[in-house]
Amino acid sequence: MCPSYLATREEQHSTRGRARLLFELLNGGELRGGWRNREVEEALDLCLACKGCKGECPVNVDMATYKAEFRAHHYRRRLRPRAAYSMGLIHWWVNLAARAPRLANVLAHAPLLADVGKRIGGIAPRREIPRFAPRTFRQRWADAGGRWVDDETTHGTGPRGRVILWADTFNDHFHPQVLEAAAALLVDAGFDVVVPREGLCCGRPLYDWGFLAQAKHLMHRTIGTLRDDIRAGTPVVGLEPSCVSVFTDEGPLLVHKELDAQRLAKQTHTLTEFLASLDGYQPPRVGGRALVHGHCHDKSVLHFDQELDLLRRAGVELDVPDEGCCGMAGAFGFEAGDHYEVSLAVGERALLPAVRASDNGTPILTGGFSCREQVRQQTDRDPVHPVELLAGALSGVRSAPEDAGTARDL
Repeated sequence: MCPSYLATREEQHSTRGRARLLFELLNGGELRGGWRNREVEEALDLCLACKGCKGECPVNVDMATYKAEFRAHHYRRRLRPRAAYSMGLIHWWVNLAARAPRLANVLAHAPLLADVGKRIGGIAPRREIPRFAPRTFRQRWADAGGRWVDDETTHGTGPRGRVILWADTFNDHFHPQVLEAAAALLVDAGFDVVVPREGLCCGRPLYDWGFLAQAKHLMHRTIGTLRDDIRAGTPVVGLEPSCVSVFTDEGPLLVHKELDAQRLAKQTHTLTEFLASLDGYQPPRVGGRALVHGHCHDKSVLHFDQELDLLRRAGVELDVPDEGCCGMAGAFGFEAGDHYEVSLAVGERALLPAVRASDNGTPILTGGFSCREQVRQQTDRDPVHPVELLAGALSGVRSAPEDAGTARDL
C-alpha cells in the first residue's frame, strides 16, 4: 500500500485517489487548468516514487512514471521548486564538488553556511547533507590501475569473462568503498571488471521533477558509451537499485526507438542478483545474523528475493522487517516541508523501530543509498551495503586470484 497514504491517511495520497485525479484531468472532468492544475500536483507531490503500486497493483499502475510525465508538462517553461534544482540536478553538483570535496564538506556542514545552503536548496533544516568522500571511486580505480570500458586491453584472465561495474553517482562520490567491495567480489567470482571512464548518470534524480528531456539525454549518452558492450552482451551490474531500475524499467520507455536500450534492460542487474544467478557460485562464508531492509525498487520491480538467497547461502541468519519503505525515497526525505515529516512517519512504521530494537552487534544491511542515510540520520547505527559484508569475508575465506590485485588494493 502507498507509503504516503499510510502516513497521512488522506485519499488524495492513495494510488486510487491519484489515479482518479489523473483520470479526471485527462478526460475533461471537473478539474480545471489542464496540466497546470494545482490539485493534481499537490496529490502527486507526496508520491515517494517507490513503485510499490506497479509491483502490487493487478494492472501495474505506475504512479512514479505518471508523476514524472505530469511534472514534465506541469512545469514546462516555468520555474520548479528549489529542491528540483538542488537535488534533481545532483549529478552536475557532485561533479563540481568533486574538484574540492573537503571544501564542499566544510560549506555543507559549517553551522551558518549550512543553514543558508539548505534554505536556498529547499532542504529540510534537520537533515544532514551526506559528506563527500575525499576521492571518488573512479579516481581511486584509476590510481590502482583498474580497467576502463574503452581500454583496448581490457581482456584479462577471468574465466567468466567481462562485466561492467556501474559507478553510480551516489556510491562513486559518497561511498566509494561500496564499489570497491563490489569490484572485489566480481574479481573473486572470476570476472574481468571494467568501469566507464567518464562519470555517467542513469538520470534517476531527474525523473521525480519531470526533467525528462535531460534524463533522455543522459540515457542516450550512457547507451552511446556502452554500445559495443551492450551489443556484445556484456553484463552491467549496479549497486544502487534505483539506478538499475532506470535501465530495466524507465529507460526503454524513455528512448523507445533505441533498440540498445532494450538490450541494456536485459543485461543489467543488481550485483547481488547477478551473483545469486551464477552457476556454481558460492559466496564467501559470513555467518552470524543481520537485519536486512530491501530498497523499494528492489522489491517492486527487481529481485530482492535473490539478494536474500545470496546472503543465506553465505550463512547469514536474516531478520527482514515489514515490507514498508524507509521513507527517504531518494531526495524525497531531504526536502523541506511536508516531505520531511512524511518521510519520518513512513520510516517509523517498520524500519526505524526494527533497527533500534536490534542488537548493537547485528549488521544493518540495505542496498539503497537513501535507505542507509535514513537509518544513519535517525538512529545511532551505521548501516552498510550487503556487498560490503560479503566482501569483508573474502580475505579470511579464500585466496585472491592473481589478477585481483587492482580490485583488492584500492
